[in-house]
Amino acid sequence: MAPESEDQPATPVEGTADNTNIDGKVARGAMSVLGGAIPFVGGFLSAAAAAWSEHEQEQVNRFFERWLKMMQAEFEEQQRTIIEIAQRLDMHDETIGERVASEEYQSLVRKAFRDWAGAESEDKRVFVRNILSNAAASRIQSDDVVRLFLEWIKRYSELHFRVIGVIANEYGITRRQVWVQIGKGAVREDSADADLFKLLYRDLSTGGIIRQHRETDRYGAFIKKAPQRQALGTGSRQMKSAFDDGEEYELTELGRHFVSYAMTEVPVKIAYQPKEDAENVA
Repeated sequence: MAPESEDQPATPVEGTADNTNIDGKVARGAMSVLGGAIPFVGGFLSAAAAAWSEHEQEQVNRFFERWLKMMQAEFEEQQRTIIEIAQRLDMHDETIGERVASEEYQSLVRKAFRDWAGAESEDKRVFVRNILSNAAASRIQSDDVVRLFLEWIKRYSELHFRVIGVIANEYGITRRQVWVQIGKGAVREDSADADLFKLLYRDLSTGGIIRQHRETDRYGAFIKKAPQRQALGTGSRQMKSAFDDGEEYELTELGRHFVSYAMTEVPVKIAYQPKEDAENVA
């Protein structure tokens, strides 16, 4: 048999140095992406190298790279939030210093960052920052209440918080007035938008954030509404509108404190200029 041409590489045999080099290249590529942060990845890559082609392994490497970039962006947001909290705290105040160093406060911070995936918008990030800043600067609310506030950030959407903000700014506002103030136009009662609005109000009512307006006595006890009787045959056949303009809504006491913690900023006490901004100015 004629010897193989020097210009034509020999076909790699399984287990030879050529395959080892390919496997090593793929493993090194993926591990450099992950930075060795996850222990089980090395074993996974070793198994994958034997089962997948080089093209498939390169696709996995790209997946890991995108994942790492996503994790890096998340970490940078958390880092930015911690810096902004520190800007708002008076560390000369011994009480605040002890509070920030306490295990109870650190537990709140850990919870906030464990739930970070829920902070998918800048508005939610600012709410988390405000809650942690206010929880460090004052002890008006117990840590159990603060944990509930953090749960609400994870649970509810930006539209929920827009409605909360409108109700907070106008005592005794109706559903129709809220709908107009959040910038929505006229829709049918049987539309998806109407169903969403009813669901939103149900979420906030059962969640203990808003309620229909109620009269109270001098001791703060709620007074029952007098039943409204209608003559037989005079009632409307239509169900109550999703955009009812009769019943007035208000925040519960818990809802008011949520607005105070999440939607009220602690003033900045230490200003700084990021390095890149300083270079641009120069």
